[in-house]
Amino acid sequence: MRPDQRSPSDLRKVSIETGVMPYAEGSALISMGDTRVLCAASIEERVPPFMKGSGKGWVTAEYAMLPRSTLTRKERDARKGRIDGRAQEIQRLVGRSLRAAVDMALLGERMITVDCDVLQADGGTRTAAITGGYVALALAIGRLVESAVVSGNPLIREVAAVSVGLISGEVLLDLCYREDSVADTDLNCVATSDGNFIEIQGTAEGAPFTRGQLEEMLDMANAGIATLNSLQKAAIAR
Repeated sequence: MRPDQRSPSDLRKVSIETGVMPYAEGSALISMGDTRVLCAASIEERVPPFMKGSGKGWVTAEYAMLPRSTLTRKERDARKGRIDGRAQEIQRLVGRSLRAAVDMALLGERMITVDCDVLQADGGTRTAAITGGYVALALAIGRLVESAVVSGNPLIREVAAVSVGLISGEVLLDLCYREDSVADTDLNCVATSDGNFIEIQGTAEGAPFTRGQLEEMLDMANAGIATLNSLQKAAIAR
């Protein structure tokens, strides 16, 4: 039995609240179980130096965990004088995932930065950041479309992410921390609403997993992502 009595293929309780940061062009607070991530999208009329003159835009992300988002206090990166390696890897994943949702030529020479701050961590913070970050991004792009500063809608596909894992040979969707910490295999999947994968990160912490188990995990992840896509649409439409 799972800690929260869910069936193997059930997501945790998900809520997405929009407009939580009125100064941002797009914002969303996503909760997946006890994991809560605040996402804010900011539009700037500039691009990184390597994009200047290309006529194309750019989407990037930053990710951080607040000091008491975990059971013990996590030191701020500013105190250490460097970005935490795990945070840097995650924000690159979030940026890659969100760029897959956007036509950079239609965006024009402007940059959208999606800040993802973990308020509370209970597993799946990177996948929640991607799912919530997409909502913030979509709302920001919606403003560009409404104000007619872009010639078409740069948002070309929906993107969401979820974790899936193996515990004692059983495939489980959307692992909480207690499950993630003992999982034999942990997989993070990013996919589009049509079922195509953007990125898959997976590791066997214990025994290696089989091709058949991998396919079962991917099928379960796709089903979970389809549900998240529906929740994203509802949040954006509100």
